[in-house]
Amino acid sequence: MDVTTAERAKLQLYSYWRSSCAHRVRIALNLKGLEYEYKAVDLLKNEHMSLDFEKLNPIKYVPALVDGDTVIGDSFAILLYLEEKYPEHPLLPKDLKKKALNLQVASIVGSSIQPFQNTKILNYIEEKFGSNEKLPWVQFYINDGFEALEKLLKGVAGKYATGDEAQLADVFLAPQILSASWFQVDLSRFPTLALLNEAYDQSSAFQAALPLQQPDAPSSS
Repeated sequence: MDVTTAERAKLQLYSYWRSSCAHRVRIALNLKGLEYEYKAVDLLKNEHMSLDFEKLNPIKYVPALVDGDTVIGDSFAILLYLEEKYPEHPLLPKDLKKKALNLQVASIVGSSIQPFQNTKILNYIEEKFGSNEKLPWVQFYINDGFEALEKLLKGVAGKYATGDEAQLADVFLAPQILSASWFQVDLSRFPTLALLNEAYDQSSAFQAALPLQQPDAPSSS
């Protein structure tokens, strides 16, 4: 069934400019050519802890997507929802082997890397072990995950992670690679990931989703 322009206008994304989970969803929306209203949630002001936001996402994380009367509060669930409802530019290939690879890459990033750099976790590490322990903690988990991803994608990647079209794996990889630079991870150790990052830098859909391009990003002036 075709989705009308009126239906598409209902999309609202509750996002924070620096959130890598929200970043994933912005990339997917751009790849699929879906217009949406950006609803900023300032994590530094604890707006995600408000009762109003808790109604959208009980775990109080960004992102949250509102599509008419549908509300989804998890990036992976949002991406799978978008894939089902809005089939333009599929994020998952029909080939089962490539589909499984995309899901595996997404799972590694979403389960084995990104959660360990979450601000809530880092604040806990600082409280329990001191501020000097935060960076080594994050670097360990990013490097560990990147080593696995490099092995999975070496010899498989085309322009993008699993071929010449950006798909779900790329939607997860691009924000994580950017986050790695914030935590001083040496990407030269992972040549396949470094090449993929160059492709992301050349894609308008990926560039428009970058943190500093968002309306709630701090001004550089």
